[in-house]
Amino acid sequence: MSTARSRTLAATIGLVAMTAVWGSTFVLIKDVVGRMRVVDFLAVRFVAAAVVMLVLFARPVWRLGRAQLGRALMLGAVYGSGQLLQTWGLKLIAPSVSGFATGMYVVFTPILAWLLLRERIAGMVWLAVAMATGGLALLSLHGVSVDLGVWLTLASAGLYALHIVGLGRWSREADAIGMSAVQVAAIALVCLLATLPQGPALPPDRAAWLAVLYMALIAGAGAMLIQTWAQAHLPPARAAIVMTTEPVFAAGFAVALGVDALSWRMLAGGALVLGAMYLVELAPRRTSALEAESLHHEV
Repeated sequence: MSTARSRTLAATIGLVAMTAVWGSTFVLIKDVVGRMRVVDFLAVRFVAAAVVMLVLFARPVWRLGRAQLGRALMLGAVYGSGQLLQTWGLKLIAPSVSGFATGMYVVFTPILAWLLLRERIAGMVWLAVAMATGGLALLSLHGVSVDLGVWLTLASAGLYALHIVGLGRWSREADAIGMSAVQVAAIALVCLLATLPQGPALPPDRAAWLAVLYMALIAGAGAMLIQTWAQAHLPPARAAIVMTTEPVFAAGFAVALGVDALSWRMLAGGALVLGAMYLVELAPRRTSALEAESLHHEV
């Protein structure tokens, strides 16, 4: 296996692990924001993550060039705005509906990549987008009205797609640690500004603190580090499709914990999402094989 191929595979595995962690957070977030303001929750979560990352990774941050520093701050501001909209939306709608609406970044990402980067999207990727969207619907929707919570979450999905596209264009393996730390710091700043004029209130009890710290360090700092590194090796549309495994893991955790019963919708939806991920993994292999065969015939 070539070095490039092995890194692409590692990036894919990293994103899958990251979405598994994200899939575990929907119920936690729903519980915490029932007991504290959305902006307070996000501010405490990302300030904690930023402090840890800036302490641990001060040297990689210092080594960032001015251009990469500015890009990381911009990407963090976009992501932080998406977090605010998604969490406000989640307070108004069911976690399953939020999971579907958030997952619509799988549709927005290739559209934005084409509009902003003029990136050509292969037909197999569009097929994978359709499969992933169908899978998300089966996993998440049992009849839904489009209200304010859904619109807020769809807007957050658009911002997440913009973040994915930006990372795909600007992330470099050598800068991944520094960029991830700066992004988390920018997210923390956006969320802190949203708590003004009174500033953030702390979590109300020990259980809330544990949930916030888990989401800060594992689902926040750790996930941003993995995503920034992984997107140095994956095109935006492929990364978005891999990340739609999040609701598959969310459903799996719900079944394992006895919150939900296993259903045909979960099985069919999960199969479609995993099939979409397989397609985007298969497409580059087929392209490489065809190119190699063409070169062989030319020789």
